Amino acid sequence: MKKFYLSGTDKKIGGVCGGLAEYFNIDSTMVRLLFILGGLLGGFAIIVYVALWIISPRRSGDKI
Repeated sequence: MKKFYLSGTDKKIGGVCGGLAEYFNIDSTMVRLLFILGGLLGGFAIIVYVALWIISPRRSGDKI
């Protein structure tokens, strides 16, 4: 069973985009571009990013 975690290795800010890319098995650059585009077009993506960053778990052993 797949579970979403923040990425400890593929992160620029919080690891949300890297974690989503790992979960959906896609390139993290595409996820980042979608979040940037969503942020520019209405800002809702920024709220989603921050919410995921706060509530998502980290894998055990990942550094903060």
